[in-house]
Amino acid sequence: MPALPAFLYDGDCAFCSSCARFLEERIPTRASVVAWQHTSIEALGVSVEEVDVAVVLVTDPAHHRSGPEAIADLLGTSPSRSWRLVGRILGARLVLVVAWPAYRWVSRNRHRMPGGTATCSLPQAQRNSDR
Repeated sequence: MPALPAFLYDGDCAFCSSCARFLEERIPTRASVVAWQHTSIEALGVSVEEVDVAVVLVTDPAHHRSGPEAIADLLGTSPSRSWRLVGRILGARLVLVVAWPAYRWVSRNRHRMPGGTATCSLPQAQRNSDR
């Protein structure tokens, strides 16, 4: 099990993996950034259905957030005041009203994003049946 907080992303998706590398290389945080396929998500209290549609930040097995809320909370763990400020702005209720539809659109179209592949568009259940 990764150290908590743990930021889970889809390691089978090239676009998601590129975004995770960006986070790891450029944004210092307290969170472990890990592909959910490389950890026991059940022990973290997260289902495949949850991680298949959005990134998830697990602060403890009983508490996790997803999508732009997870990203906002992740940025809030940064020692950098600038990134914490970005996290507070992203986590503001009015910003989330816009961020959630934008996040869902990107999630549905991640196979079309830079670095995306056809695998990025497949639901996890379908990817598993193809193996």
